[in-house]
Amino acid sequence: MGMSNLTRLSEFILIGLSSRPEDQKPLFALFLIMYLVTLGGNLLIILAIHSDPKLQNPMYFFLSILSFADICYTTVVIPKMLVNFLSETRTISYAKCLAQMYFFLVFGNIDSYLLAAMAIDRYVAICNPFHYVIVMNHRRCLLLVAFSVAFSCLHSLLHVLLVNRLTFCASNVIQHFFCDVNPVLKLACSSTSVNEIVAMTEGMASVMAPCICIVISYLRILIAVFNIPSVAGKCKAFSTCSSHLTVVTLFYGSIGYVYFHPLSRYTVKDRVATIIYTVLTSMLNPFIYSLRNKDMKRGLEKLISRIKAQMDMLPTTRANKIHGS
Repeated sequence: MGMSNLTRLSEFILIGLSSRPEDQKPLFALFLIMYLVTLGGNLLIILAIHSDPKLQNPMYFFLSILSFADICYTTVVIPKMLVNFLSETRTISYAKCLAQMYFFLVFGNIDSYLLAAMAIDRYVAICNPFHYVIVMNHRRCLLLVAFSVAFSCLHSLLHVLLVNRLTFCASNVIQHFFCDVNPVLKLACSSTSVNEIVAMTEGMASVMAPCICIVISYLRILIAVFNIPSVAGKCKAFSTCSSHLTVVTLFYGSIGYVYFHPLSRYTVKDRVATIIYTVLTSMLNPFIYSLRNKDMKRGLEKLISRIKAQMDMLPTTRANKIHGS
């Protein structure tokens, strides 16, 4: 193909989850509910942690940052997705597509590294409890979060710049519901070999590094737990890790399914799997952590009671103002 036929597209068309008109409104309602639940649940987790003195420790500090990242993660994808459900055009400009891709990668990687930081926290708490306060001090926790953010931003910038150097053909239809890297690469006319090599080296290393960290942490935890003499002690140790392990399995299981196979095999099944780590995991995180954690559940109950008390006071305050005037 001659260079005159290669163009820099001004916009893309997102095919979405379904092209059938009758599916659009039910899908809009479903994902709107999921988005509102994600926002509400994660916001409650953040407020509960920051308002309860008993939740001021590294584990809940990381959880509050994870909840904030989850809110940003879903906000990068779902609002545009909801607009497209009710729109006939479903277009997204080239610049907005790259911006969506960048922030999606940023917050996805932050999630990944925060899960690794939480695994390290659990390892220190169980395997080295007497030095926990010293090892997991506030400065070290801040450094872990700062590294997660900085590395994620640089990693995402690399991949977006590599996409930006590509030339695209006449087809501008992305077979996905947002601008993910693989579906966009499938539209390129120019060679994507550099992108694929970087994805399979730096990209895989950036995903595998926190995953390996999690695996090693839990292997050490498992050895430590088996050395605990009492059954009650073993159950208590496992219970502090169960919520985190559930989230890790959902997150890495779906990511592994989508990304660790050749670009040519990217299909509709990958779109469905993507929903798990972009929407479902972020929505379920607050429930997983609050239902399986007594301290978190107690903190949420206190927060909800406080909110109810303040709401009950509003009619009285308004009545007093009316009578006073």
